[in-house]
Amino acid sequence: MPQLRVALAQLNVTVGDIDGNADKIVAWTRNAVERGVHIVAFPELGLTGYPVEDLALRASFVDASQARIHDLAKRLADEGLGDIVVVCGYLDRAGGTAMGIDRLGRPKGSPTNSAAVIHQGRVVTSAVKHHLPNYGVFDEFRHFVPGNTLQVVRIHGIDVALVICEDLWQDGGPVAVTKAAGAGLLLVVNSSPYEANKDDVRGDLVRRRAREAGCSLAYVNLVGGQDELVFDGDSLVADAEGKVFARAPQFEQGSMVVDLELPAAATGTPEGTHEGIEIVHTVIHADALPSYEPMDAAMAPRLTDEAEMYGAIVTGLRDYVQKNGFKSVLLGLSGGIDSSLVAAIACDAIGAEHVFGISNPSVYSSDHSKDDAAELAARTGLNYRVVPIQPMVQPFLDTLGLTGLAEENLQARVRAVIWMGLSNADGHLVLACGNKSELSVGYSTIYGDAVGGYAPLKDVPKTVVWRLAKWRNADAKERGQQPPIPENSIAKPPSAELRPGQQDTDSLPPYDLLDDMLDDYVEQDRGSAELVAAGFDSALVSKVIQLVDKAEYKRRQYPPGPKITHKAFGRDRRLPITSAWREDARKAAEH
Repeated sequence: MPQLRVALAQLNVTVGDIDGNADKIVAWTRNAVERGVHIVAFPELGLTGYPVEDLALRASFVDASQARIHDLAKRLADEGLGDIVVVCGYLDRAGGTAMGIDRLGRPKGSPTNSAAVIHQGRVVTSAVKHHLPNYGVFDEFRHFVPGNTLQVVRIHGIDVALVICEDLWQDGGPVAVTKAAGAGLLLVVNSSPYEANKDDVRGDLVRRRAREAGCSLAYVNLVGGQDELVFDGDSLVADAEGKVFARAPQFEQGSMVVDLELPAAATGTPEGTHEGIEIVHTVIHADALPSYEPMDAAMAPRLTDEAEMYGAIVTGLRDYVQKNGFKSVLLGLSGGIDSSLVAAIACDAIGAEHVFGISNPSVYSSDHSKDDAAELAARTGLNYRVVPIQPMVQPFLDTLGLTGLAEENLQARVRAVIWMGLSNADGHLVLACGNKSELSVGYSTIYGDAVGGYAPLKDVPKTVVWRLAKWRNADAKERGQQPPIPENSIAKPPSAELRPGQQDTDSLPPYDLLDDMLDDYVEQDRGSAELVAAGFDSALVSKVIQLVDKAEYKRRQYPPGPKITHKAFGRDRRLPITSAWREDARKAAEH
């Protein structure tokens, strides 16, 4: 059978940095050539970065993408890289349309999510994404117009069908006619965002689609953080029977090279339209290569659930800091579990020397909390400073006579003023340390502990915060290193320490119960009747739902943070702030 050496280059690119992304594509193409590769594939919209959001509607950006893809083709040839076939995602424009002419229901200028096939200094052909996702974090129906073709490119005597991301996830469309097109390889370029356990779903999907298409399937994915999204790589290859035999690491930029033995292209391959999709054939090399000694395929070890989530958060924070030009981060260190975990994540992401922890004890701060904060700083080596807040809090209390909740919130807001002042003075990015459970029920102070430019735990439930902290310490021990988080920070009952003897359970149910309920209400969109039917107490259901619904205005003003769960606040879950709808758990219990 004919052979083909394929490189799947899972790159970490930056949205809008077209020139910088092109440099990476050239560098990794050179790497592929040096390894004897015949075709190298880069991720979906690898030239422009993904997601481009409303940049797709800006004529200058589309024009730049169109021009740079041809410049890239010429540059590859000029640098002696013209013989290899390069597949690269870019932003194009549907033919026959003009920018600036709007049609109701059609994105301005008819941009397309495309993938160019480059060879010998020119774009030989382009595939256009057919299925445009419009759910969860995706708004592609707003930004692109769909294609209706399946591009099949003959490379060294093998027909390679090319599709883009969502085309693999949805039934019908180009993937459905791959078998009819006679393809020997289905190549899928992707920018598929991470969420917990998605690698398992992705693997199952690739296995199924390979069997349906009756051919091997190669899947290349993006790596890195982009605002709230994290891309985990995890590129993989399956044979025609659906067996995955090559898999790249998660959260690592790199290029996985695989040798494939594939069926020779048939004569008289069908063209025309099948199931609404036009099959378009392009021949680059009609003849097969001489046989050669294949390389062994690599299977990266799979990560545990905790390692995977932790890696996603570290990746999201690192890229948010670096891609937005920050050199350092600052966070309030209370000695509690949330700020301790965020500090450990920040040190792993950008190095302890770039992390500044500020302890702001009040008259209510316990000695053990102050000790735990100092202990964490000593263990990690981050920059540590103590700024007591009482000298600043007391004048407000004397002037305004605040008591109760107002006094509690004042302490949090004075701390925020300190953090933001130091941020302005020294250019630090302030990290908010709240978790998803607290954000769900509004258990935070707006303009207080909720301030910041990025929130690493925004999509991490409190029970998972404990899991990740324990995992990080255990991982350090396995490596022979000092665990970064003091055991007392993990073991002690959580408390905001804004009044004497305060604990979170004064205001909230135990976190294991709360997170179970929030999973049903927030993640699964179940109503009060379903929660009561699932066994939750009706009075508690009413209380928690009311807290969640009333906190929507807080969540709208919270910093961005990496998506970890199936449904993150922000892109995934979009509810009105002003709404008269109320779930009535008590009535549900009566029925």
